[in-house]
Parts: sequence; structure tokens; C-alpha cells
Amino acid sequence: MPARLRFVLLALLCAGALASCGDDGSTGSDSGGDSGSSAGPTCEYTEDGTPPAKEVEPPPSEATQTGEVDVTIATSAGDVSATLDAEAAPCTVNSFLSLAEQGYFDATTCHRLTTSGIFVLQCGDPTASGAGGPGYSFPDELEGNETYPAGTLAMANAGPDTNGSQFFMVYDDTELAPSYTVFGTIDEGGLEVLGDVAAKGTANGSPDGPPATEVKIESVTTG
Repeated sequence: MPARLRFVLLALLCAGALASCGDDGSTGSDSGGDSGSSAGPTCEYTEDGTPPAKEVEPPPSEATQTGEVDVTIATSAGDVSATLDAEAAPCTVNSFLSLAEQGYFDATTCHRLTTSGIFVLQCGDPTASGAGGPGYSFPDELEGNETYPAGTLAMANAGPDTNGSQFFMVYDDTELAPSYTVFGTIDEGGLEVLGDVAAKGTANGSPDGPPATEVKIESVTTG
């Protein structure tokens, strides 16, 4: 990963952490794509001082979903179906669905696979560098007792309250500090897809790198 994010990741990786880029900003926004019809809590999305990796509008400031939302992440390696938890993480789900509806994730490559200590596939960066984001950040939605068993869908970050577009999918039980917002659960079929990708290892043979089997997100759809 280049520059700013690579520094953060190298620092965190020794402690078994998941990182993505993000800077603190000062300008909020309440514009963006509508993700549904049910009104939820008010969310804060703040410009992070970096240009978006792909042109996109910030999410609406009022979360548009409550309860559970089924999504399908269609990839070149197979479909990963998940259930998003808008009750526990309404602003995270609001952002994810807004980005999905705007096609932000379409034709993006999952850039990071880890196969030792932590067992995740990380996606959500259109640049596939680990440094790309949507141009805004938003706060964590944590209870402080989060765990990351196989099937967890969670946000990557570069420190507290730096969530953007990068997320990770856990394919085997993983020990992490409760610092990453959990916003969904992957089904058994999706875990099989992730397991097949993980079994092939990384492209460079190390325990942390681009997956040997390219995983390109084709679309993210609800229902």
C-alpha cells in the first residue's frame, strides 16, 4: 500500500489490525443517494480532505434503513450473500448501501488477503491500493465487546472514527481488538467462496497481500 495508508497499516499489522485510509475533516454533508424508505437515526459524514477514489455523493444524513437488510456482493470468484445489521450499525449500513446504489463498489478489486493471525479479505477501495476512499469518513459504531468470528462483515479503518468505504470479510475466526465496526454477517455460501479464495493464498506467497485468485466486485445489490 502506498504512502499514508501503508505507514498506518505497517504500524498496526504487528498488533493484528485492519487498516484503511482516512483523515479527519471539518465539513459535513447531508446529500447523497437514498438507500431505502425507513427513517433511522441522524448520521455524521465528514469530508476527510482527500478526493474520492471514485466519484460519489455522501450518504443522506438520516439513515434510511432499520432492522436487517439482505445484500449480495457479486464477485468474479462467486456471490457472497450477507445480512446487514442496521439496528446495531445504522450509519455504517447507510453508507454502505448508498455507495452500493451509486455503483461505487462496481468493478473494484479486493486488494488484501491475510492468511496468518487474522483471516480476512479486504475490499472497498476502487484504487486497489489500500489508500482509496469515498472522500468522507464517519464515526465508529462500537459497543466495546465486538468479536470477529468467521462470517463477520466489518469496517476497516485507520484509527478511531475513520471509517470510509473499505471493509473486510472474515473467513475464519479472528482475534482482533474491538475497534472495527461490525455491520453484517456472511452466509455459509459466501464463506465457501471466501474459503476457496483463501486456500489459494496470496499472489506474493506472503501471509498478507493481494489474493492469488483475483476477486473483483461486479455489483452489490439488495434483496
